[in-house]
Amino acid sequence: MSTLPENEPDALDRDPSRRDDAFTEDQVLAEVQRIFPYEFPVPPPQSSHIVEPVPSADPELPLFRSFIEPEVHAWPPSPVRIPNLGHVAILALLAAFGLVCSGLLTRAALHFHLWGIRNPQIALNDIHYTVGSMAALYLITTCAAVLIFPLVWKKSLFAGLQWNAPAALRRYRTLLSAAGACFVLAMVDEVLLPGPANAPIDKLFETRAAAWILFAFGVTCAPFFEEIIFRGFLLPALCTAFDWSVEMTTDIPAPPLDISGHPQWSLGAMVFASISTSIPFALMHAEQTAWSLGPFVLLVAVSLVLSWARLSTRSLAASVFVHAAYNFLLFSLMLIGTQGFRHLERM
Repeated sequence: MSTLPENEPDALDRDPSRRDDAFTEDQVLAEVQRIFPYEFPVPPPQSSHIVEPVPSADPELPLFRSFIEPEVHAWPPSPVRIPNLGHVAILALLAAFGLVCSGLLTRAALHFHLWGIRNPQIALNDIHYTVGSMAALYLITTCAAVLIFPLVWKKSLFAGLQWNAPAALRRYRTLLSAAGACFVLAMVDEVLLPGPANAPIDKLFETRAAAWILFAFGVTCAPFFEEIIFRGFLLPALCTAFDWSVEMTTDIPAPPLDISGHPQWSLGAMVFASISTSIPFALMHAEQTAWSLGPFVLLVAVSLVLSWARLSTRSLAASVFVHAAYNFLLFSLMLIGTQGFRHLERM
């Protein structure tokens, strides 16, 4: 067999890339675009920079999303602060229920002529009916609160009201001094702005037994239940309402709860709430003193001291202690002046 070189295929024929007249792909494309410029436009030069596609709107999101879903705020949600004005409204409803029950008990007592009384007008000045109806109102309202508020707060009534008896015991000397200061203030007020001679409360001290009943009620039940209402519910609720209004106006977040889970209030809130609580506290007792100015001013001042005791110690038990000690000093003075309530005409 002949193996002449002319009979074998040329190496250039087998590999076109080695031929001198071979065109690359880019050269062919450039030549075609030169001959037919309109049919084959020149593509833009490629860049190594990768352009990210613009994200399109999510078709699954609802229209006007900001009106449907709340915007995420930078501040964390405000802590739940108790008690607040809503809880005061619940307490008012419970007090209305207690008032109805107390009225029914009074009507039942008159129906059965208890203590020999059947006339409602006479019962208004009888110590058994006046103190008894008030004690029934306080007791029924508090019992209802003990049952209802744990369902709302997820804690007991006195835990939510910050009873905190150990704090009151640690500062009992200071609290006794506060009660003594209120007593001295009452003596000064009696000299400068004396009350009326025949106030409605004086009519209750007709007998020695009535005086002792008022003594016991004024030192135990009255301070306990009144402090629950005014320094337990109303005072902290007004503190929280004041701070909340400032937070909404200035867009300042609420401070966190303290280690015991109770709210922390600003100084302005405590001053505002103390004054706002003292006025209704004094008005509640104003009818007993014939709406006279001197006793009203005294009660406002005493209420401010009680508010200080509650806020400075973070303890409702502290204000109850000061209230009871103050009433004890007042009744003790009457007890000494009347020789054991045997000479009530000296009052």
